[in-house]
Amino acid sequence: MGMKQILREIEDSMKKTIEATKREFSELRSGRANPKMVEGVRVNYYGTPTLLKEIATISVPEARLMVISPYDPSSLKEMEKALLQADLGITPMSDGKVIRLIVPPLSQERREELIKIVKKVAEEGKVSVRTVRRDGKEQIRGLEKKKEISEDEKFKGEEELQKLTDRYVEEIDRILEEKEKELKSF
Repeated sequence: MGMKQILREIEDSMKKTIEATKREFSELRSGRANPKMVEGVRVNYYGTPTLLKEIATISVPEARLMVISPYDPSSLKEMEKALLQADLGITPMSDGKVIRLIVPPLSQERREELIKIVKKVAEEGKVSVRTVRRDGKEQIRGLEKKKEISEDEKFKGEEELQKLTDRYVEEIDRILEEKEKELKSF
């Protein structure tokens, strides 16, 4: 495996860390309706646990309102049950055709708690990026030890690795800042 391939794989791993961090952020309830809050809820659909997003349309007509429209109206009761069991802190309201979820505003205490959580998630993301960097550094040094690259190439590779690390750590800081703003403003 050459240096370019190592750097490509390292960058792919760092991108996956960013995606995982974004996914964790999106699952946190922020006082704003977001389909990601319920997409992963499993509904008992004719005896099979099925993701809500596979059996219903989830829309957000207003900032704090989510509307779930089942493709099969007979599954509405099971959807309601699954949403209650998901412990979202939101009571589903059904009119027999659709389910409405009104996301309550966050208390100041809950906002502060969520901000601590997002900071922790962001820090875990940064640690993960740095772990990937450490592994990459070991791989690059291994190439030099096997005489597959020169010492200069090793330094260039490590420099490139550090640039990738800095870029992805900054990306985590950026998405953390966005999430904090969202939590403070809503």
